[in-house]
Amino acid sequence: MTGIRTPGVERIQTPVAVAAEDELDRSLRPKRLEDFVGQDAVKDQLAVFIEAARNRGEALDHVLLAGPPGLGKTSLAQIVANELEADFVSTAGPALERKGDVASYLSSLAPRSVFFVDEIHRLPRALEETFYPAMEDRRLPITVGQGAGAKVVSLDLPEFTLIGATTRAGLLTTPLRDRFGVTHRLELYGAEELGLIVRRSARILGVEIDAQGAETIASRARGTPRVANRLLKRVRDFAEVRGGGRIDAAGAAEALELLQVDALGLDRLDREILHTVCEKFGGGPVGLSTLAVAVGEEQDTVEDVYEPYLLQRGMIMRTPRGRVATPAAYAHLGLEPPRGIERLF
Repeated sequence: MTGIRTPGVERIQTPVAVAAEDELDRSLRPKRLEDFVGQDAVKDQLAVFIEAARNRGEALDHVLLAGPPGLGKTSLAQIVANELEADFVSTAGPALERKGDVASYLSSLAPRSVFFVDEIHRLPRALEETFYPAMEDRRLPITVGQGAGAKVVSLDLPEFTLIGATTRAGLLTTPLRDRFGVTHRLELYGAEELGLIVRRSARILGVEIDAQGAETIASRARGTPRVANRLLKRVRDFAEVRGGGRIDAAGAAEALELLQVDALGLDRLDREILHTVCEKFGGGPVGLSTLAVAVGEEQDTVEDVYEPYLLQRGMIMRTPRGRVATPAAYAHLGLEPPRGIERLF
């Protein structure tokens, strides 16, 4: 059995169920730029760059996509490949452990392929130098032999587009970051855009949903399309069992309460983080590592998945000494804030 944790959803799934869920997730992904909702500035720029590359018969320049998890970085990379009518090859930074792994991918690329590396900030530093000549000169240095008799030969590579995705752009080294000709940061979505995504996904899933039902789900989706789609699928389950198969505002709200997702989109762990800062540590400041241990989560999960939304909602602040709860956090939890807390903000 495999534990799957998503903000707003806590379940235990079998491997077969996980595979089916992943396949369903892929079916909801847009295939073309015109189908991709939101991130208008990013889409407009990519459309120009893609058309220019097609007109010149060249590979698109290398692209870096940054932003919180679940905003569509992988979908955009696949869309770029579709728009260019190019092969799409994907891997992740942690999966590349040796220079031979990088060489295997790069040497097998077809001309003008899109090579997608997710979590590129987790690429081992020793492997970055392998990417530099490949990205700039389309050459791959290979060391032949060992010891004093070793020599370096270079293999010519076809034109290709490297698309890197990262949730931690600040962890990228400057030499690697500077080799991307196109850099975009994806921002959290508004409720209106998420409502459009929910309605589009409902059509694909064959789910009947009214505008208020879609709005209810969108308002609790943490500004993230991935979360919106996950919540929609769970609300669909609830509607099929208890709501006659149709999703309206009341049914969506009841289902989301069952999932412990409150009116602001905070789930159980969000509230646990806030309770921990407010009650166990007197409102803070508390260090990230201490906070992660206190709530039983990994530091990266707290920082990358939960903190961005809590920061956006004004529930916590990052300070040089650690995380601090704001008056909004106390108000949301129904707690009395410490006297004089306003002076901290």
